[in-house]
Amino acid sequence: MADTSFDTVIIGAGIVGLSVGYSLACRHGVSRIAIIDQGDPMAMTSAQSGENYRNWWPHPVMTRFTDHAIDLLEEIARETGNRINMSRRGYLLATRAATPEALIAELHRGYGEAGEGRIRFHTGAAASYRPQTARDWESAPDGVDVLSGPALITSLFPALAPDVATALHIRRAGDISGQQLGQFMLERLRAAGGRLIRARLTGIATGPRFTLHTDAGPIHADRLVNAAGPFLGEVAAMLGETLPVQRVFQQKISFEDRDAALQRTLPFTIDLDGQYLDWTDEERALLATDPASAALLRPMPGGIHRRPEGGDGGTYVKLGWAYNEQPGDPAGPPPIDPHFPDVVLRAAARLTPALARYIGRLPRGARYYGGYYTMTPENWPLIGPMRTQGAYMAGALSGYGTMSATATGAICAGWVSGSAIPDYAESFTLARYDDAALMAELRSSASKGVL
Repeated sequence: MADTSFDTVIIGAGIVGLSVGYSLACRHGVSRIAIIDQGDPMAMTSAQSGENYRNWWPHPVMTRFTDHAIDLLEEIARETGNRINMSRRGYLLATRAATPEALIAELHRGYGEAGEGRIRFHTGAAASYRPQTARDWESAPDGVDVLSGPALITSLFPALAPDVATALHIRRAGDISGQQLGQFMLERLRAAGGRLIRARLTGIATGPRFTLHTDAGPIHADRLVNAAGPFLGEVAAMLGETLPVQRVFQQKISFEDRDAALQRTLPFTIDLDGQYLDWTDEERALLATDPASAALLRPMPGGIHRRPEGGDGGTYVKLGWAYNEQPGDPAGPPPIDPHFPDVVLRAAARLTPALARYIGRLPRGARYYGGYYTMTPENWPLIGPMRTQGAYMAGALSGYGTMSATATGAICAGWVSGSAIPDYAESFTLARYDDAALMAELRSSASKGVL
């Protein structure tokens, strides 16, 4: 190893670690940076990203955080001629409740004082509502349009079931290429003098400087950043610290929509309502014989989502459902659930009936994959100083790592360099656990924004 001494070493070459390095090098002029990872950049959790982004959250702090992230994504899209393939069809949240008062209250809470101007209601012909195209990322309206009535909703989105009574169209939302975003940041980091070191971390010694023990030899640093994704807790333990995080494996499938079950212009669409899955009597009897599969006979949560994949000219669709709540170990083999493709298709078909034609007959070449959601109990990130002097963290971004990576990198880099940080950033440090009022508020929230 030619050089083993750095100002800052970042542990983890996922989208978050790359963003921290990019922000330090390109926004704060820190040149002696190394990122260490035993695998390829963006090869683990980041490779399994849904690549969606949204500023809809049930708390104004998280809304400000994701608005900040989207601002930075838009800067990169403009600078690179939209190399990151940023599009903006929005998020469409569907429910069968005609008057979802709790959901509307959650919208107002999430948008805070700006809610009155960002929430618009439409019924009947709704001449004031306009659709949103994939190319609208610079011109789409902000806020959310609340569409009421099955007739209006199915006239705009004919793929949806006719019993949907209310749909919330979150406008500042869409998708990007996470791999292109990561590659852009890595290129800029390297051009600024940063290094990527392939090595397996085995321990960390503290002192006047950090010594990171790896299978490629020791690496020395004045400061380190724990951006280890699902291994955030293990790296913290090397420093003698414990972080309030768990890892939960969540799954997705994508396949060629040969029968055109989804219109290509459909936004990223989520069924908010819980449901019982539609099994035959024979299937129920078989599932009941195994305690693990018997859970699929009980009420299932909302949150099943789907979107067209590959843009207007693509042919694939992607389905996901973060219903698993059992912690897992990313060091072991992925806990693939053989029932998942069938389960997610059955659930998705309730909102998009045409998808039912694929139950039991997924097209050849369907991709079935998953990644770990690393999360705190309240599902807020951990960004900022650790208890160990000179150590920082950037993680616990369960299911929203790609969409929030730019803001996470900017905030963490601000802490590391001693530069200005947003006034909400303190809420993402361990200090929030000493704020009894904030923690009581978060624990009482019905929604944690998990999708």
